[in-house]
Amino acid sequence: MEDRYRIAAQQLGRMRGMTALYHRRFFWDINLTTVLTLGLFIVGWAGIAEAFLLIPVVALIGAAQTAFDASYLIFARTYAGPLEEYLNRAAGDRVLIAAEMESAYLFDLGARKVVTIPLSGPFTWFGFMTAFYTAIGVSAYGFGLALGWHTLDEAPVAIALAYSVVLGVITLATLATGLWWFVGGVGEKRLARIVDTQFGSPIDAHGG
Repeated sequence: MEDRYRIAAQQLGRMRGMTALYHRRFFWDINLTTVLTLGLFIVGWAGIAEAFLLIPVVALIGAAQTAFDASYLIFARTYAGPLEEYLNRAAGDRVLIAAEMESAYLFDLGARKVVTIPLSGPFTWFGFMTAFYTAIGVSAYGFGLALGWHTLDEAPVAIALAYSVVLGVITLATLATGLWWFVGGVGEKRLARIVDTQFGSPIDAHGG
């Protein structure tokens, strides 16, 4: 095997390992956030109402962390797809089809999406589960804030104001940055320019 093909194969193996790692991290972070959130609800209902005010914080951190994990999944897949195409061309056969299967079964890379929830193209169970976790997180955020509102209302004005402002600013900043990076496709476009320069064909919604 020529050195350039061997190097490409090694890079592909690295990206596939990265994909597996961040899939595990994604579900680890989801599970951790779920356990912490349920625990805080239980503590709050047990009589320590201040625990409710921590739920929006945990939900927000969980949302940002899982989106971060997903961003690495997208990164790894964005590189793995062209590497597979490159090696297939060298072999003269479609022996590597994982990227194509991921696009069909999980989510298309080039499609407009909220993290991994497709806004166009075919909907998938992966997209549904992301939407499911998002809905649960938003609900926990809202219920935690609602259940803790009485406690916040009785707190010193400075504390209540600081909590509300900090939580509000961080929430809006996270949403705005997420819309810019994922829905706007800024991250994928940056990668696509590099891939286009190296491999000669831009990433599309069906190429993985």
